[in-house]
Amino acid sequence: MLDPLIFRNDIEKVAAELQVRGYTLDTSAYKSLEAKRKSLQLEMEGLQSRRNSSAKSIGQAKARGEDIQPLLDAVAELGAQLGTVEKQFKDVREQQNAWLQDMPNLSAADVPVGTDASDNPEVRQWGVIPSFDFEPRDHVELGELHQLMDAEAAAKLAGARFTLLKASFARLHRALAQFMLDVHTREHGYMEVYVPYLVRGETMQGTGQLPKFADDAFETADEPPRYLVPTAEVPVTNLAAGQIYTAEELPLKYVAQTPCFRREAGAAGQDTRGMIRQHQFEKVELVHIVRAGESAAAHDELVRNAEQILEKLELAYRTIVLCTGDMGFAACKTYDIEVWLPGQAAYREISSCSNCSDFQARRMQARVRNPDTGKPELVHTLNGSGLAVGRTLIAVLENYQQRDGSVLIPDVLQPFMGGEKVINSSS
Repeated sequence: MLDPLIFRNDIEKVAAELQVRGYTLDTSAYKSLEAKRKSLQLEMEGLQSRRNSSAKSIGQAKARGEDIQPLLDAVAELGAQLGTVEKQFKDVREQQNAWLQDMPNLSAADVPVGTDASDNPEVRQWGVIPSFDFEPRDHVELGELHQLMDAEAAAKLAGARFTLLKASFARLHRALAQFMLDVHTREHGYMEVYVPYLVRGETMQGTGQLPKFADDAFETADEPPRYLVPTAEVPVTNLAAGQIYTAEELPLKYVAQTPCFRREAGAAGQDTRGMIRQHQFEKVELVHIVRAGESAAAHDELVRNAEQILEKLELAYRTIVLCTGDMGFAACKTYDIEVWLPGQAAYREISSCSNCSDFQARRMQARVRNPDTGKPELVHTLNGSGLAVGRTLIAVLENYQQRDGSVLIPDVLQPFMGGEKVINSSS
């Protein structure tokens, strides 16, 4: 959530910065609401002052033996007026808060201005795109060849956009997640956490999933409802909710493996083939909680940590920076990492790494005490996939396939596969 103070100082500048994020702010309506808030606040403060003075006069009049009933009546009347104004003030603040909950984060100064993915510049490439002396199969064809990936069985169990993995494919999926967790904890210094897969509405709101993206969430019939996590970012980042850290306690670096559940409400007809876009998928998520001045460096570190997984797997990738019109709601800057998929002859997203500045922290009231001033300040939060497990599985299958459809297992994964070196129809 944005700081309400920035709208009071220069609303036109804020409106222009929101416009490049694709959000049009009705400045006249917001100014009108802000003027009403200010007027009510002044009225409320005036009534509070008059009531306090009248209450003080009651004791003085009583000491002088005077009739205090008129003063009591006046205090009661001021209290009634104050209650009315306080309710009006609360209503205005709630309207402002609802407005702020709907606004995206402002982009960092160095984010390129653009409208969609075609405006995302490439930052770097790594690895060599593999060449084949045969027509490479995509992951769906490989799954059908070995009968280890079954969309029909999954549809029988749960409907469309689910996939059942069997034997070596299921083992490879598990191996990838374990490999990622080991690298991030042992080499990159993350603390592994196991978190709930169901969270409260306040938790979803803390990271910006609610109310903006309610249509994409799976919720329970409880009252109030709970939500299946769309990403581990939600429960892990909310570990900071309501906290006031000491400077010495930061930075915090968490990693968690969870399933992720999304309705994909805005993705009708997109990537319906295979495992690219599912209602349920797994991710190994990285989260940083840092002081404000450290988030840019933490962002670079997070991106490199995700890239290094692909380098260890020897999968070609490229890293792009998202333009203002293509970034996620809570991010002020985002890098996407895209892996090469031979079956599509294209780079596809496998990780999105975002610096959310203080946007989520303000919602969660996650703070750190400044050692110089002694005052609490909002932390900065960052998150990114390290990596999406299913898409990494796809990348391994397609990049390591052989002419006969067998799949070589990368060296770094073999210890997690019980020494298995190749997947074939007998796996």
